[in-house]
Amino acid sequence: MELKKTDFDFDLPQELIAQDPLEDRSASRLLLLDKNTGQLKNEIFHNITRYLRPGDCLVLNNTKVIPARLLGQREGTGAHVEVLLLKRREGDVWETLVKPGKKCKPGTYLVFGDGLLRAQVLETVEEGNRLIRFFYQGIWEEVLDRLGEMPLPPYITHKLQDKNRYQTVYARYEGSAAAPTAGLHFTCELLRQIEEMGVQVVYVTLHVGLGTFRPVKEENVLEHHMHSEYYQVTQEAAAQINTAKAAGGRIICVGTTSCRTLESTADENGVVRPGCGNTEIFIYPGYRFKVLDCLITNFHLPQSTLVMLVSALAGRERVLAAYAEAVRERYRFFSFGDAMFVHDGIDK
Repeated sequence: MELKKTDFDFDLPQELIAQDPLEDRSASRLLLLDKNTGQLKNEIFHNITRYLRPGDCLVLNNTKVIPARLLGQREGTGAHVEVLLLKRREGDVWETLVKPGKKCKPGTYLVFGDGLLRAQVLETVEEGNRLIRFFYQGIWEEVLDRLGEMPLPPYITHKLQDKNRYQTVYARYEGSAAAPTAGLHFTCELLRQIEEMGVQVVYVTLHVGLGTFRPVKEENVLEHHMHSEYYQVTQEAAAQINTAKAAGGRIICVGTTSCRTLESTADENGVVRPGCGNTEIFIYPGYRFKVLDCLITNFHLPQSTLVMLVSALAGRERVLAAYAEAVRERYRFFSFGDAMFVHDGIDK
């Protein structure tokens, strides 16, 4: 089987890329897509409760985005440098993306915030990333919170006024370089309503890496190497999901990250196993879902692995038809944009 990345292309007017979050998280628009028939319906996100059922299990990713973008200078020259924290290797050593990379050879010292934070480039690793050791006084998280900026995706050009708006209201475990954006639409009040109607709300963790924005370069999709991301599923979360599934409840993942977490940890019978590790799971049409029944997700970039995942659930033609409808109806796209609920029939 050959899948071409151009099979997942669509025309997106630049002005539909959302640059700022809405004042009310749950006031986003919601496009309902029946994965079996392709039927579409326009809604408002806070009305998602109308389409959930008692016994359903809503799975959310409680990762927390760290202010991973550091702006500083090369020590001695004063030349500007930008460091993006990708992954903590050990202690104060991080794998990073550095710009300009050519000027930051091993041994180079960097300084941030008038010397509040210093760093030394240790070595160059795969894809040109740099291992960097940081030096500071006090608590790392406090230093980072003071000096770091949210690493917004490259298509967002506006400055974020409130750091918390690129964070879900239930974010708990620090480690992501990008937000699990489907969760940005939920408020504490909406989650309370959902639980009160008899829906289980369960949390798993997947630390989102910048690889989520990496374009598919190979024309043949199957030749694309998926990025690796760390996940964790607790014993309690696995038990809640398995119990809901066994009782006939739908497993509804909020975001592609929650989906990839569950599909990575489930056995062939669809039983979710607790544990942690790294996943490189790549879901595209032809994939048979083991756990997930429905998906709440944002609108993704053309030709991206995320569009391919949604297409695996609802079919490429139906998904592209839904995206065409979203463009016609002037939905807002990408991280701060509107949402889609891929479901299995809302009139049951």
